[in-house]
Amino acid sequence: MCTGIRFNGADGGMYFGRNLDWSTPYGQKVVVTPRAYKYNSAFLGEQNAKGGAIIGMAIIEENTPLYFDCANEQGLAIAGLNFPGYAKYEEGAVDGKTNVAAYEFPLWVVMNFTTVEEVEEALKNVAIVAKPINEKFPVSMLHWIIGDAKRSIVVEYTERGMEIFKNNVDILTNQPGYGWHQENLRNYMNLFPQMPKEIKWGKETMTAFGSGSLMRGLPGDYYAPSRFVRVAYLNTHYPTKSTEEENVSRLFHTLTGVAMIDGAAAMSDGAFEKTIYTGGYSANTKTYYYSTYDDPAIKKFPMENFNLDSAELQSE
Repeated sequence: MCTGIRFNGADGGMYFGRNLDWSTPYGQKVVVTPRAYKYNSAFLGEQNAKGGAIIGMAIIEENTPLYFDCANEQGLAIAGLNFPGYAKYEEGAVDGKTNVAAYEFPLWVVMNFTTVEEVEEALKNVAIVAKPINEKFPVSMLHWIIGDAKRSIVVEYTERGMEIFKNNVDILTNQPGYGWHQENLRNYMNLFPQMPKEIKWGKETMTAFGSGSLMRGLPGDYYAPSRFVRVAYLNTHYPTKSTEEENVSRLFHTLTGVAMIDGAAAMSDGAFEKTIYTGGYSANTKTYYYSTYDDPAIKKFPMENFNLDSAELQSE
């Protein structure tokens, strides 16, 4: 399970981040794809970095960055979140379509585009194909949140084909589909951050015990529909902040509000999920930040610390 968010600082700069929740790490690390890196796509041939250099959390396989989440230096970001039971990709290339293997979809997006508008237009003719990079890594069933400084969308590829949703709350969790989650928010229209005024029931005057009384009913469990509601509430009610430090703090505090703790929620195999890492990108400073379950100290990786004109992948 996972959670993703996007928001703007007071100056309009985008902040984009996610929790990756699972039972064990994947050996992930911060990976930079520099401007001169050339990538041979599974179906599209050689790809160049039209969006500039890329930074994010990934593993490298066959000289290919398999990004969990990433952003380019023009400020377009993407994160893939678990979506089993709903994601359904094409079994093979579709004639007349731009065919993209599922494992390369995040890389393809940030290599080729600079805005959500460009991505949305291109996706009208895209087929996502269930092709693994090799036998070591099976196809992951995902959906994606894609954001820039103006807005975000959710991309799902299901038995109905390509589906694109406007993401007015700028968040994403897991199954079921985004449309269901969006409709389900209407069940929580009673939630407000304000302190209620005193009321009278007959002769009895009552006041709230303290703050949070109008938040009663906000889900607190780790179930994906519950995390969706909780992070939507937190992300849309957090006060707009001005500085980089304040916005990075907002990013991590919001995602901590839906982070998973070891021992609380077991998967079907009996292993417990926990938040393996929390990562995020500041488009203002072109910096990637992350912390891990075992080391909550936030680490900082500015793009400028890497050789962005190289042709070789770089990592922390």
